[in-house]
Amino acid sequence: MKFKGALLILFACAVLHSCTTRSSLPENLQALQKFDVIIKNGLVVDGSGKPGYPASIIIQADTIAFIGQLDSTKPATLEIDANGKVVTPGFIDAHAHGDPIKTPQFYNFVAQGVTTICLGQDGSSDSEGEFGAWQASVDSVGPALNIAPFTGHGSLRMAIETPFDEVISEADMAMMATELDHQLQLGSFGLTMGLEYVPGRYSGEKELQALAKIVGSYQGVLMAHIRNEDNDKLEASLDEFLSLGQWAPVHVSHLKSVYGEGAKRALEITSILAKYESLGYRVSADVYPYMASFTGIGIVFPDWAIPPANFNKVKKTRRGELEEFLRNKIAQRNGPAATLFGTAPYAGKTLADLEKELDKPFEDILIDDIGPRGASAAYFVMNDSLQVALMKSDYVVVSSDGSPGMRHPRGYGSFGKMIETYTVKGDYFTLEQIVHKMSGQTAEVIGLKDRGLLKVGYKADVAIFDPANVKVKADFQHPHHLTEGVDFVLVNGKLARSNGEFAEERTGKLLRRE
Repeated sequence: MKFKGALLILFACAVLHSCTTRSSLPENLQALQKFDVIIKNGLVVDGSGKPGYPASIIIQADTIAFIGQLDSTKPATLEIDANGKVVTPGFIDAHAHGDPIKTPQFYNFVAQGVTTICLGQDGSSDSEGEFGAWQASVDSVGPALNIAPFTGHGSLRMAIETPFDEVISEADMAMMATELDHQLQLGSFGLTMGLEYVPGRYSGEKELQALAKIVGSYQGVLMAHIRNEDNDKLEASLDEFLSLGQWAPVHVSHLKSVYGEGAKRALEITSILAKYESLGYRVSADVYPYMASFTGIGIVFPDWAIPPANFNKVKKTRRGELEEFLRNKIAQRNGPAATLFGTAPYAGKTLADLEKELDKPFEDILIDDIGPRGASAAYFVMNDSLQVALMKSDYVVVSSDGSPGMRHPRGYGSFGKMIETYTVKGDYFTLEQIVHKMSGQTAEVIGLKDRGLLKVGYKADVAIFDPANVKVKADFQHPHHLTEGVDFVLVNGKLARSNGEFAEERTGKLLRRE
């Protein structure tokens, strides 16, 4: 009720401010007998961060044709009454996962008001066949929302002869550079790196710099899961990646500090971003609003037990050392109860649950039953006050790091949670601030020229909702429940969701960077 009252006051103030600024339709619209779409009586929060204002929006085809106050209107093929609701740009997920060919519906994102997602993350992009052929396949399937594809550094590396070598040959380097150049020519938005993962973890400074220069030549973006997110390794990992900003914009994926605590530590982290911005680099990051990460269980194993190492040989020759490492690592990561598996047959169980169920120590379970490539899990290793302080930084936009099938609620609730928990209930952000972080600011980070704002001439990706009604239903026990309360979602001027129902027609597009 607190937020509902504030929204009504905002409506009233905006109406008083705008009552003397009626707008006339441009001649091209005056000549029409009927509009394609008109959205009336809503409070427009346009994604720029500026105060909301009451206005009507007219959409023709896939483009916003008019925003303003009208004395009278013509009929429209689709007319939406947004009375008591806000009208915002569709949200843009800076870091998402999923397969637009196998699951083009992306219901989990659309239900939250997300209309564009960035795929190809953590160094892993589509590696089956030629990039242009993959683009054509996505075009033919037609996703329900827009896809901004990135090229994965790890995927480039896996295509060379020696992907696990720390120093690769000049021929292999040339092969990677040629393929990256090719994908950027075809519209890739940049390069993602998974520097904590195989094979990205084996790459060195010279290799990363060479690829960064190519990305910069196309005005693309570098995104990275940095080398190590542990609190005591964070500075060095950020320095390694952000130094590439001398050649291309640098964006830190899912910024966090594993084991770090407090808002003071968050300020120390963001001061590193500020240091590189002061050098003239374009610097940004994204954060998802959950205190548990999610990735493969290999994250808890030592370097010498994961590819290219022979794990079976390690088990035989270094068993005791491996057991001790895992005991210490899991203890450092808040114990076995803080690891919640998301992969069958362990899904929904913690490592502590498996200890009781299998009646043996968790380190033996990890070695003998699961192995470094046998499961994925959520890890409750993050500090709330630190992560919230990171969210509030001007460098940070919103992401989910989620997908339709991942067993983590972030794929179904991140954007809804930013509204419900951190804006309506929490007063951490104004509505204008959080919408900006979820739309206009993200569009600027990744280089979208005509999305992210409600602005004449921009593509008509739109979300309409009463913020007080937005409710996240996904949790760690039920991670695939859709967010409720986003009443209308339009993608490229067409309804993707209306009052809880998804449209049969999918009108998203595979975007190409200009």
